[in-house]
Amino acid sequence: MPRVLSCIQPSGAVHLGNYLGALRNWVSGQDEADAFHGIVDLHALTSVQEPGVIGAQTVELAAVLFAVGLDPERATVFVQSHVPEHARLAWLMECTVSYGELSRMTQFKDKTAKGGTEFVPAGLFTYPALQAADILLYDTDQVPVGDDQRQHIEITRDIAVRFNQRYGEVFRLPEAVVPKAGARVMDLQEPSNKMSKSSSAESGIIYLMDAPSVITKKFKRAVTDSENEVRYDRAEKPGVSNLLDILAACTGGDPEALAGEFTQYGALKVAAAEAVVAMLEPIQSRYAELMEDRAELARLLGIGAGKAHAVASATYRRATEAIGFLPAG
Repeated sequence: MPRVLSCIQPSGAVHLGNYLGALRNWVSGQDEADAFHGIVDLHALTSVQEPGVIGAQTVELAAVLFAVGLDPERATVFVQSHVPEHARLAWLMECTVSYGELSRMTQFKDKTAKGGTEFVPAGLFTYPALQAADILLYDTDQVPVGDDQRQHIEITRDIAVRFNQRYGEVFRLPEAVVPKAGARVMDLQEPSNKMSKSSSAESGIIYLMDAPSVITKKFKRAVTDSENEVRYDRAEKPGVSNLLDILAACTGGDPEALAGEFTQYGALKVAAAEAVVAMLEPIQSRYAELMEDRAELARLLGIGAGKAHAVASATYRRATEAIGFLPAG
């Protein structure tokens, strides 16, 4: 059984696209792999500097992950900062990667290219070293990534190869894999764009914890087109097709077949809204329970931290022994 690592930043509310596109696959994949899922709060420091925000968002995200169905006995769900080896190994990675390699990373180049007076933390430059530590700590076999993240796996492999050449075989080389295809969820107001927290309109985003009345309102206002025919055609009818995709993802149906059940856009919007509300109801209920019982939430995260630390500490010890650090007395 391969070990798979997928991480997520605590950077705001989780939306329907996150769930249908990725998190639901995390849940279904917990019995197909030795799954590790990290809430990478250290990475969030590159964009959040206000006190208290990261901790609060970490709690909320953890509650979401357990509410959607991740089981701490079947998958290792942990908070990055709860496993100190992440930060410790990151320094070893920084000393193994070159300035030139880091300066070529797209994320840093895109951020600095904007110029102006915006504060750009050094952590954004060394971000790939911490990410390499995240991956290599767990003897990871596979990292599901999109095309925009392949560069991070490539530099992780380069760092691991260089370290192994210097000090001996310590790190397993991870492979970038294309994740199982999840539902493609587009913005309700801009159906040519993926649903995203950076959207220009909140009304186009369905958050997992939106109230049923809010969800219904957003779907009723969803952009369609000036025609009247309900058919599945992403190119010509992106708004209608998005509604059909969402309905299909929630009900297990086929979007093209579902199109034949509707003659009016209004009825389709209502059906999609009702399907989303029904799907999210048990998730919202479990989320509320966990947010009311912080001790239980802490217990669940503690299970993951313990499992993660057991693996990470062994890997970090291998690395320091290979380097030849003086052991603590």
